Parts: sequence; C-alpha cells; structure tokens
Amino acid sequence: MIGRTAGSVIAVALFAAAAGPVSHEDATLAVRLPSGASRLFWRASRAPVQWTAADVRLIGLVTWHPGQPGVEWATLPIAGRGEAHALTLVLARIDPQAVSFHLVWDIERDRPAWTVDRAGDAALALNAGMFVEQLPWGWVVIDGRERLAPGHGPLSSGLVGLADGRLVWIDGDDVSKWRGRAEADLRFALQSYPTLLAGDGVVPAALRNGGGAINGTHRDARLALGLDRQGRLFVAMTRLDIPIPGADRVPFGLTVPEMAAVMGSLGAQHAMLLDGGISAQLTISDSTGHARAWKGLRKVPLALVARAGPE
Repeated sequence: MIGRTAGSVIAVALFAAAAGPVSHEDATLAVRLPSGASRLFWRASRAPVQWTAADVRLIGLVTWHPGQPGVEWATLPIAGRGEAHALTLVLARIDPQAVSFHLVWDIERDRPAWTVDRAGDAALALNAGMFVEQLPWGWVVIDGRERLAPGHGPLSSGLVGLADGRLVWIDGDDVSKWRGRAEADLRFALQSYPTLLAGDGVVPAALRNGGGAINGTHRDARLALGLDRQGRLFVAMTRLDIPIPGADRVPFGLTVPEMAAVMGSLGAQHAMLLDGGISAQLTISDSTGHARAWKGLRKVPLALVARAGPE
C-alpha cells in the first residue's frame, strides 16, 4: 500500500507540475459536464463577498441520492485551474432532527486511532476538527463533558449539538455562552478553522484578499462542514479524479477561497474547514445500508458520527 501510494504521489506530482502555477486572481471553478464541456460557476476576479443563496448554475446539476433516513449524498465532477482541473466533490446534507450526532474520541497509546473503518453502521461519519500533532485543536465537548478547552483565533468557528437535536453554529472563538452548560442540555461541541463563511454567508476578508493570514493559493484535499439556511448540516469533500491508482487519496485539490466558494455556491450559510489533506475521510451509508467510503491516509483523534434516528 505504501509503495503504491508513493508511486501515485510521484505521478500526480508530475501531473501537477505540468499543470503549472495559477495566481489567485486567475482562479476559476466549473462543473464538468457529461458532454465534456464545463459550466463556470465562480471566478476569483469577480468573487462575491457574500453568498445569500445557492448558485443555481451549480446546485441545479447536483443529483441527490437517499442515504439512511435524514441523510442525502451526491458526487459532482468539478474543474479548477492547474492541478485542480479534475476533481470530484463528495457531498452530504443531514437533517439533525432525523439523526443522532456523536463525537468519537479515539486515541490509543497516545496516538490517533480513528478511521472510517471504525464507523460501523453509521449513517455518516467523518474526521472532525483540525488536528495539531496528536490532538484536536480547540474546544471539544463529548456527552456534556469538556475534553479540551476552547481555542482562540479570529478565523475559528464552532458547532454545538444540543440535547434536543438542534445544532448551533458559533462564528468566532467566543464560546462563553455555551461553555459550562449542563450535560442534559449540551451533547457535543467542537471548534475548527479557518472560517469559510460567517454571519449570513459572508466570506471573511482574509479569504478575499489572497494573502495575509490565509494562503490563498495553496492547494490541498479539502473537507468542509457547514449549516444551510434550512438548518441542515452540510459536508463537502474534494477528491482528485485522474486515472492513476490511488490518486483520489493524494492531497491535491482546492484552495481555501475556492472551498469557501463551493460551500457558498451550494447554499451553506456558515462553513468552516476541517482537517483535510491525508486526514480527510468520509463514509456514508446508502439507502440499502451499503457503506460508501472515501478513505484517508492518516488515523485521526476525533470523528463526527451520525446514526439513523433521533437520540
């Protein structure tokens, strides 16, 4: 497996080098159509500073498939510039009233141990948060118990799951309103960064200027979490889509501003990145109970798991 992955990395690296560099201003995103043509839906030079609704040029091309009750999933071929010219978006949206969410802390012998292979019969499961060395970054609450203290940074976001099934999104790093809630009220909480969309679909200034605190040109495999205006949890993952064995797990893909555009175009109101690259992994059970898995190359310490049926 290691040898095959290393060979894929070399092959894809050569492919990426041949694609050439792309400036932030030249970046575009398009849907790859079955005809071989493409339909542009975002251009960096005209990028909106706020997404108030889904982009019909994109969302109209998404075919949603039923998963377990409360979960829908889809894949969509997209194209960016340079090494991102052939990607697949893996999408999921989840009704929080129809499933129960759980944060899973999985560390064995002081090392991360979770992969999607441990998801069991989950309706959906993915790596959660951003990881620093062996631990998640920032606030982690599991079953009402605080496992890690809040993190601080202007581009952080948080997600809180309440005992009644509602999800609450936190823009920024102030979690004081929710910290210390009784176990009977607060089921789970996590933080991650950077924020992709805040308030009502606003793209943070650090993502719009192509510099500063956020590297606007670095490409990587991406995994994002968000909430749409109907209160559904939204997941989007990128996978490289080229005919090289194992290439779908190689960490090449979109930039941070491009991932913000994807989430906004798909109708997310709030969004943040989770750990991507070789950590990114997702599994979804389809309507027959068959698990569709997009595996990563790294074990992680924290996962968000959805199971069919409310708690």
